[in-house]
Amino acid sequence: MTLDLEERLRRLGSTPSSWWNGPGDRYGAHDHTYDKTLVCVSGSIVFGLVDEGPQVELLPGDRLDLPAGTQHDALVGDEGVTCLEGHLPAGRLGAVRLWRAGEW
Repeated sequence: MTLDLEERLRRLGSTPSSWWNGPGDRYGAHDHTYDKTLVCVSGSIVFGLVDEGPQVELLPGDRLDLPAGTQHDALVGDEGVTCLEGHLPAGRLGAVRLWRAGEW
């Protein structure tokens, strides 16, 4: 599944990299100067969208698009998480968008 997801990110114009975190790991609120696309490969992670309001949980195959400047935090699920992420120049992604597995 990972190679398929990597290829899909490449088709969007990014070069994906992989990262993982253990259960319960947290990221404090922050943003980026570039557009970011995240794809959950295994496990789960919940992103809090500070300015948007809702939280979104990524499960395997789900994708989250975060335009540059989007404040977000994260909490890793009980089984840890492995994600792929791709960076794009700011302005390529129009809005925060959650894509469920099979929708993209």
